[in-house]
Amino acid sequence: MRKQFKLFITILSAVLVVGMSLMLLYVEQLKAQAGSGSGGVLVDFPFHLPQTGSEPQPDEPENAAGGELAEGGVLEESLALYEEAVSLGQKAVLVECADSSQVTFAFAGDILFDEAYTIMYQFVARGSSVEDTFQAGLLERMRGADVFMLNNEFPYSNRGTPTEGKQFTFRAKPQHVGILQELGVDLVSLANNHAYDYGNEALLDTFDTLEAVDMPYVGAGRNLEEALKPVYLIANGMKIAVVSATQIERNANPDTKEATATSAGVLRCLDPSALLRVIAEAKENSDFVILYIHWGTESQEAIDWLQEEQSATYARAGVDLIIGDHPHCLQKIDVVEGMPVVYSLGNFWFNSKTQDTCLVEVAVNREGIAGMRFVPCRGEGCRTRLLEGAEADGVLNYMRGISPNVQIDGDGVVTW
Repeated sequence: MRKQFKLFITILSAVLVVGMSLMLLYVEQLKAQAGSGSGGVLVDFPFHLPQTGSEPQPDEPENAAGGELAEGGVLEESLALYEEAVSLGQKAVLVECADSSQVTFAFAGDILFDEAYTIMYQFVARGSSVEDTFQAGLLERMRGADVFMLNNEFPYSNRGTPTEGKQFTFRAKPQHVGILQELGVDLVSLANNHAYDYGNEALLDTFDTLEAVDMPYVGAGRNLEEALKPVYLIANGMKIAVVSATQIERNANPDTKEATATSAGVLRCLDPSALLRVIAEAKENSDFVILYIHWGTESQEAIDWLQEEQSATYARAGVDLIIGDHPHCLQKIDVVEGMPVVYSLGNFWFNSKTQDTCLVEVAVNREGIAGMRFVPCRGEGCRTRLLEGAEADGVLNYMRGISPNVQIDGDGVVTW
């Protein structure tokens, strides 16, 4: 029996070693496929806000990344969660993290790759260089996050016709999808009021284009079943759900079509019933729920009544963090029933105007949000850059003035 037991232990150890090696190789391949920009170390984001009861116990490692056994356990846990999610038909993405104790997110607002508009026209005229367009320190932060997410406010297609009577209609050449990879983007939202600008054909091409480069998307689908699906990010033994929806346009017959049982479209939440079903599913199947939502009134600093009403509804439904966009300007950061809300990120790279914008960086661990930072940026001359010194202080002071329920320190760290 003792010899048999030793043989069993030897075989089990060999299987675990081989499995861990294959898992590490697989993660490296995913990182390589996603492009050299994503999956690095988050630049200048070292803080861990204290969590009650999180002190390490006497015989436990203070940093799981420092112990080979702990890291192997996290990888095995993540792989098991990923396989389970896939077996359930969920949209799951395996994420490699720089730190096995937390997952770092960076969120940005609206982007536009349509060459008919000034910002993309200038980008192409200047040689189509992201290094020339986004300041180096900003690119580091974007590429350095474990997960970088933004709003893809247009379809990718060479087909379709512009929506009749719509003032602004957007469409990008499918080859421009590679810009997302150069920027280090890991996930996009399609829940906005321009995804359907060139009709059904162009939206279907968008799905194909994003899938061809393994770029996950949320908030739209070939039918309602697809549009309702959260994206589950599997990272460090955690399962983090990202859901997305749009309440724009606010009328009974919007230009941007809602997905149905048999037709493609976006997930709409003017009536929040469908989104609440998605949130309930996400809450049941994950450790943390992020809602990236298209809402609000364009060019208005103040939030509107529907943002205020729905933020409380989603907090009660179980959302842990709301990230908003659409107003094309910065709006306040707030706390609603204990849940942080970034009401509007503003335009990240969307038009030729000079406008303040931001990245919002969030660290999530098994206890919840470990830290949040507002990173002040500015779009000008069809480029986007980090702000420093007096310029950064000016934007931080502005955000403090419109966000009375949170504290924002000199480094942009947000607490409540």
